[in-house]
Amino acid sequence: MKKIALVTIGQSPRVDMTPEMRPFLGADVEFVEAGALDSLSTEQIKALAPDPDEQTYVSRLRNGDSAKLSKQKLLPHLQAELQKVEKHVSSSIIVCTGHFPTIQHEKPLLFPDKILCHFVQAVIGDGTLGAIVPLEEQIQQLAGKWGELPLVSEAATPYASSDIEGAAAALKQQGATLLVLDCMGYTNAHKQRAQAATGLPVILARSAVARAAAELA
Repeated sequence: MKKIALVTIGQSPRVDMTPEMRPFLGADVEFVEAGALDSLSTEQIKALAPDPDEQTYVSRLRNGDSAKLSKQKLLPHLQAELQKVEKHVSSSIIVCTGHFPTIQHEKPLLFPDKILCHFVQAVIGDGTLGAIVPLEEQIQQLAGKWGELPLVSEAATPYASSDIEGAAAALKQQGATLLVLDCMGYTNAHKQRAQAATGLPVILARSAVARAAAELA
């Protein structure tokens, strides 16, 4: 049986995510989960909160809550967990759609941001991309992510009750022709809600990434 590591920037296990990803990989693939925050105390996690000038990510904690995290402060913990877990697997996935160009790895490693960007560029044609992200402060961080694509953005968290329908509808009103749920925390239910509200095609990060991982299994 092949083993693929799921390395979240929060805490593992990701019981909100793995049940939706597993069917894409088949019965002969086992997920090995690890989290950048797994070995940290509550106080240590609070210390990773972003300063005003730092890039902000958000991820799920083991108890179901979420935490805002500084990318700069998070990186050493993410690197350490990946180095530990990849000794026991054939390939790994960073469970975040953020950009991690400095992460070092010895075995194949899937970066969801690269998968999403290439997927969108392959199908959008002359359309306009509508991106939904978890936090308002992340909207400004999208400026360089999608290259020269026409882009409109809205925020709606996947980790609590939020108006996914409203965010999707606002993007359609702004001219979006294709929506992307730009966080691994969004579920298939979020995708269905966005589709129902707009009638637009919606790309879900976790299923796109799982399909790519199946090619390595």
